[in-house]
Amino acid sequence: MVNSGNNCKKPVADHLLSVQGLCKSYNNSDTRIDILKRVNLDLNAGETLAIVGASGIGKSTLLHLLGALDKPDSGTYLFKGENIFLFDNARLAQFRNESLGFVFQFHYLLPEFSALENAMMPALIKGLSKQKARDAAEAILVRVGLQDRLHFRVGKLSGGEQQRVALARALVLNPVILLADEPSGNLDKGSSEHVHSLLLELNKEFCMTMIVVTHNMELASYMSRSMTIVDGQLVKYGGYGSRD
Repeated sequence: MVNSGNNCKKPVADHLLSVQGLCKSYNNSDTRIDILKRVNLDLNAGETLAIVGASGIGKSTLLHLLGALDKPDSGTYLFKGENIFLFDNARLAQFRNESLGFVFQFHYLLPEFSALENAMMPALIKGLSKQKARDAAEAILVRVGLQDRLHFRVGKLSGGEQQRVALARALVLNPVILLADEPSGNLDKGSSEHVHSLLLELNKEFCMTMIVVTHNMELASYMSRSMTIVDGQLVKYGGYGSRD
């Protein structure tokens, strides 16, 4: 299931993902608040990006747009040359299920189900047979080091183990893009370092493009690019050199 090496294939379009002129605003007590103003972003297959900066600048809003969990006021989002915001709801849901993986600070696992059952969910939603979903989930759970926790209810797992279940769930269908919002925000230092290492290893093995919103500057420093949002626009972050 897991690819060896970092053999990224060039996508059909010039970039795997290309966002142009993305705008998003909200109304609060009849006052319009512009969060994102003409955001532009290009990413290639296998590239990693950290979005950093203070709370409230629009990082999670941008991640939700890139994850097709919300729609912009204007702008285009090309994935392999197709504007996903022109998809109907069914095709958009299929795009999210098959092409994207999500990891959040709060893992949103189902506590009454086991680690294996939680990791199977995206495969079952796609329509795979229960056996194929089970096989795929077990393989990725073993890969993230949870071979001895497959049948544990997630409520019995540590915080670091729960986040690894969430990571396995995000990766069970081999997504092209992994979106992570503060993936180690609730973890202790040891668990955080374990999750960081896994993210970097799996990025190379799956050749997946990875976008991480984080306050953890150590994690951000390992991404190939780091950016922040200033006055609603995405700009290069100048806190340290990138590791290209």
